[in-house]
Order: sequence, then C-alpha cells, then structure tokens
Amino acid sequence: MAKFEARRGLYFEEFEVGQQMSTVGRTITEADVVNFAGVSGDYNLIHTDLPYSEATFFEQRVAHGLLVLSVASGLAMRSGLLEGTVIAWRDIRDWRFSQPVLFGDTVHAEMEVVETKPMPRLGGGQVDLRIKVINQEDKIVMKGNWGILVMNAPK
Repeated sequence: MAKFEARRGLYFEEFEVGQQMSTVGRTITEADVVNFAGVSGDYNLIHTDLPYSEATFFEQRVAHGLLVLSVASGLAMRSGLLEGTVIAWRDIRDWRFSQPVLFGDTVHAEMEVVETKPMPRLGGGQVDLRIKVINQEDKIVMKGNWGILVMNAPK
C-alpha cells in the first residue's frame, strides 16, 4: 500500500486511492466530556452523572459519540495532511458508533483514501476518506467515511 508523504498540506492532486495513515493518539478525559457538555448543551446523564451511569449497561460514564468524532477530526488535522489545503469538510457517510469510549480511553484514527473526484469549479476536488477510530485495546469504536474538499496545487 502507498503511504502518505511526511510533509504537511497535501494538495488534491497528491492524494491517491489506497494511501493510508494513522494519527497520534489522544486520551479522553473527564474535562473533555464536561467541556463538550457545556458547549453542546448535551448533559445526558450517561455522560455527566456517575451514580446514574453506574446503574446502566456500561457501569460508568461514557464520552459523547460526537465528542469522539470531533476528536477524530482534530487528530486528522494534527496529521498535517490537510494543513493549509483543506477547503471544507463536505460530508459524513455511513457513520457507525460501535463501542463506547470511556473516560481515560486513548483513541487514534486510521485514514485511507478510497476515492478522489476533481471539482474544477471549486479549485480542487473531493477526497473521500475511510476513517476508523480505534481505542487502546485495538477495538474500532466508530467508523465511516468523510468527504473533504481539498485545494488544487498552485500553478
């Protein structure tokens, strides 16, 4: 399989189907969950109430799925692949939340280019990435596809 180049900010023309990359990891903390609850307004008891959550199937508080999706997006940006070349995040398709993420879990993202589509009127093209978010036990906690609009290389 082709690997990504180690430089930052790939242009649309530099993405090829089959390229893969793993991001660094990030540990999900109680502070992350509390801050996300505040920003999103989602104070669901499974995330914020220890006695309540201990009586559930999970037996503990779990992170918001959308928090972990946001963390995965940040990890993808930290990889540098899209630094200075991303136009917009266009869509999320076939997203599945398959395992809970618990306080203290460390997640990373694995990305693979599955399709590229030129979009000349936008000055770039769409790069479709298959994303897997994986925890420290090598379990996939969520996965799906992102469509990202990326700039063409300058002429």
